[in-house]
Parts: sequence; C-alpha cells; structure tokens
Amino acid sequence: MAFTKGRRRLRGRAAGAVALAVTLVTGGLAAAAHGQESTQVSAEDAVQAQAATLRDLADQRGLRMGTAVGSQHLSQSQYAQTAASEFNSITHENDLKWETVEPQRGQFNWTNADRIVDFAQQNGQMVHGHTLVWHSQLPSWVGNGNFSRSELLDVMDNHISTTVGRYSDDIATWDVVNEPIGDNAQFRDSVFYRTLGQDFIAEAFRMADRADPDARLFINDYNIDGINAKSDAYYELVKDLLAQGVPIDGIGFQGHLISGQVPSSIQQNIQRFVDLGLEVMITELDIRIQMPATEQKLEQQARDYEQVVNACYAVSGCSGVIVWGVTDAYSWVPDTFEGQGAALPIDDNYQKKPAYWAIHEALGGEPDPDPTDPPTEDPTDPPTDPPSGDCEADYTITNEWNNGFQAEVTVTAGTSLTGWTVTWSLGSGESVSHAWNASVSSSGSNVTATDAGYNGTLSAGQSTSFGFVGTHGGSVSTPQPTCTSGS
Repeated sequence: MAFTKGRRRLRGRAAGAVALAVTLVTGGLAAAAHGQESTQVSAEDAVQAQAATLRDLADQRGLRMGTAVGSQHLSQSQYAQTAASEFNSITHENDLKWETVEPQRGQFNWTNADRIVDFAQQNGQMVHGHTLVWHSQLPSWVGNGNFSRSELLDVMDNHISTTVGRYSDDIATWDVVNEPIGDNAQFRDSVFYRTLGQDFIAEAFRMADRADPDARLFINDYNIDGINAKSDAYYELVKDLLAQGVPIDGIGFQGHLISGQVPSSIQQNIQRFVDLGLEVMITELDIRIQMPATEQKLEQQARDYEQVVNACYAVSGCSGVIVWGVTDAYSWVPDTFEGQGAALPIDDNYQKKPAYWAIHEALGGEPDPDPTDPPTEDPTDPPTDPPSGDCEADYTITNEWNNGFQAEVTVTAGTSLTGWTVTWSLGSGESVSHAWNASVSSSGSNVTATDAGYNGTLSAGQSTSFGFVGTHGGSVSTPQPTCTSGS
C-alpha cells in the first residue's frame, strides 16, 4: 500500500477507510455501480437496496462517506439522525478551528468540539480533524500578535500539540495546514508565511506528528480538484515536503464546485498525487447551483456528484468523500455566493435529491426511485395499535454478505418514554462492529443498546430505529430483543 509509506500503523476505522483503495481499485466500484452483469432481483430485494443508506453502502465496501457537522444543530433530532445514519465519518464544520478552541492564548474551550467527538463515538463514526493551521477564523491574538519567529513557532506548537494530543485516541486523520496557497498559485500572505516563510508548513506537520505519531496528516485546499496552476503548485510543494522527509500522508481536495463545471481532469489529478505516495480525500464536497433550483439543474448536479465520487472511488489511494454539510438548510453556500445554493445531496426538508441517489448508485446501491412515487415512510409515525407494556423492539436483518451483516432495530413506545433500553443475545460467532442512533455494548453474546439521547423521548405509539453492522461465522441469527423503559 504505497500511500502509507510505512511510517504509520493505521488505527481502527482509519485503517478501514484507507484500505478501501486496495480492495476496490481500478474501477471495481464503478463496475458494481454500473453493473458488470445483469441479474434478476426480487421486488423485496430492490426495496431493501433502495432503503440502504449511504453509510450502509460505504460500510460494506470499507469506504469513507462523511459529512461536516455543526454542534449547534445536534439537538435537532432529524439533523442528528440523518448525520448518524447516512454517514460513517464526521468532520467539525467550525468547532475545531483555532478561534473556537483557543480564543485566548493558552485558554482552550473544548465544549463544542467534544460534543461532536462524543456524537461520533456514540454512533461508531470516524472523525476527520479540521483544521490546525489556517489563515482564516484565526483569533486576533495570533494574527496581530507581532510574534518573532521563535515565538510564533512556540504558539503553533502549543496549539497543535494540545489539540492533537487531546484527541489522539479519537481522531485518526487531520487537516494540518489549510489553504496555504492562493488562487494565483503563490503562497498566501498569512501571518504564518510572513513570519516563517513556507517552512511553517513543514513545521506544522512535524508538530502534529510529534503529538500523535499514529495520526495521518493532510494538507487541504479548494480549487485544486483538477489539473491547473494551483494544483501544480501543490504537486511541487508536496514533492518538496516528501523529499525533506516531512511526515505528510495525504492531500484533501475540498471540492467546493459549481454545477456543470466539474474539472474533466479530476481523476487524473487524484492519480498523480496518489502516485507520489499520498492518500487523497475529497474533504468538503458541495456543488452549488444558480437558484431557483429546477429539475433540470438538479439532474445536472446529480451527474456532477456522480463524476466526483466515481473519480475518487476509481483510484486506489483515494480514501473517500466528505460532503460539506448534512442538509441544505444549514449550508454555508447561500450566505457566501449570492444567488446560489441547494449544494448538498439532502435538501432543506431532509428529502433526498437526485444527487443523493447518484452517490447511492456510485456506491453500488440502487438509482433514484420513481420521482413521482418517492418513499414516504417516517420512522417516527405512530403505528395503528401501540404495543402493550413500556415498549417493544422489532429486529430485522437488512443485509448480509460474506462474514458480515447489517441489522435494524425499531423501537416502538407503548407508553410515553424518556429513554429506552433494548437487549438481545447474538448467535454463535456473531459480534457487533459498530452501531448508529444508539449506544451499543456487548458482554459475551449479550448485547445492550440504549437510546442516543436525541431519540430517547417517545410518545405512546411513536417509533425510532437504530442499526448496526456485525460479523458472523457462517450464519446470521434473528434474535427476539427485549425493550424496557429508561436508558
């Protein structure tokens, strides 16, 4: 695996995210998405394939399918449920940036950053750290500090070592330096470049490496998705850093794109950085359209998403895609680009757009169902007859492959609940790998799942669901779970 360079032991889910490129190289996924052979599937199988989330499909293939999350939105149940069920990787949208975590020198505030890390852990998700050194969203005490070279290096080292050190067990990949080169392909005039020259980049990577030698470290920027003067500058920069022995593992292509303008050279560009020995990740993907949105514009946007996702997943060494937001409702685009918006695969009302189904198909799932007859089921709709007792749990196997399987458990309240617990026994050879929308623990064959907080309060007859991916030794059981009130 050339892009690991042998310098790091990849940890847990980070290893899985990177290993994707080895197991799905050179068109393997594209073949799955577009069909190598025509096979007959039952109507039930087709419905289940469409019901699979992006996370379901990515997990089955060892791929990263992530999103940026704002801590201020996690108290909204639909936002939290969507972030947990659709994505296997989380990035702090703003809550890990310097002005947020260290607004005053030496005074760190981890409240919001911790909340997102806790959310990811509760839902078995990877975390991609964003970002350590950036000219923007920088506190004034750094930008206007008039530090000497040695003083600024000390400031950087303290910030990086404290931040990376705090999350050394929780965050396996980091955007160490963000946007150091401008659109003119020259180094940006930042406080770091003015004081330290371009050496600030190498120093930042060395500091992060000392803080967590196991973390994988990225440089990250926009408008470098295709081959152009700016991406050429990064290519030369990265070659120079590698020649110096700087511990850089990857490069992030942000992917803030305009519909209809996806660079035709994106796959070729990914490949050339992979050929240097780097991991490539699409880190902040959104594709904006000129408002108002029309069916024609949304279909073009879907083709654009498909092009980007397939370009990544076709190259061994591109470890996955992160979209920059859970829903259009909180996208940064309308406030930044006048008259443009609707940039994400899920709209303001949490409806799946054609772009969502384009990604779904690229991941090996089903294409967009009949747009005149979209799925309408709501997991919180009450059943006709509420169950007797506190609650009941319905356990369903939704997918099975080789030595793995996926299950969904629907909890339905018989009376008003302020928390719930579901227990069951796994069959011989079975174990839980990770879960979402619930906190799941195992002791031998016994499994206990408790609500994730945001989905613990249910009125009589109301339902919620959680799911998990597990392993099996040859067969999959269908246990009968028990549900009780209280977490």
